[in-house]
Amino acid sequence: MKNQYDPVFVEKLFDDMCATYSNMNYITSFGFSERWRKQCVAELNIKKGKVVADLMTGMGECWKYILCQGDQNSKLIGLDFSTEMIRRANQEKKKFQEADIQILHENVFENSIENNSVDYVISGFGLKTFNDEQLGKLADEIKRILRPGGYYSLIDVSVPGNAVLRFFYMFYLKNVIPILGRLFLGNPDTYRMLGIYTENFGNSRGVQHIFEQRNFEVEYVNYFFGCGSGIKGRKKQPESR
Repeated sequence: MKNQYDPVFVEKLFDDMCATYSNMNYITSFGFSERWRKQCVAELNIKKGKVVADLMTGMGECWKYILCQGDQNSKLIGLDFSTEMIRRANQEKKKFQEADIQILHENVFENSIENNSVDYVISGFGLKTFNDEQLGKLADEIKRILRPGGYYSLIDVSVPGNAVLRFFYMFYLKNVIPILGRLFLGNPDTYRMLGIYTENFGNSRGVQHIFEQRNFEVEYVNYFFGCGSGIKGRKKQPESR
């Protein structure tokens, strides 16, 4: 298998899954994905008139929760490198005619968002497709684009700590989900990757450590007995002399 963390491999994977990904994400999270997205956005307590960057935005699944907290002076930047995800995000944008939404078809590691220009950063279910080196680059990019004092909230599916729950959850991801992938796409291998990514990712503790190394304020967040996890926090203000 080609390197599963190679951006070209990941992009093709999400292009292939695009038509059914939202439903499959809902299924793999036992129906909690929408609730978790809402909670992830709520962690930010977004103020009106601010700029929010939704990294690995997918089809814009988090937008309805982000935009309901804004006003005519707010701005949302949605970024993703998957061509099919961006195409569907542009369709989603039509539902929010009054909102200022900028969609960027870009790799998060080589994005055009200006330094210190964003008040809030969010990402829903994009962490597991990165290895530790890439997660470090992601942290660097979030630090670059966030204004001093800006906030972030990130979430992904995770491996539960409880041994019994972990056994059944991973059996579900690695065996049941590929069967559903065959039914939806005629290709079980595509959705088998979700279980592989989740197993390798484990939970957001590693992400927490990476962000702490970069001098972020970081808090670990647990969702539904560890089936989901994330981090939230703030880019520290520069110390006054």
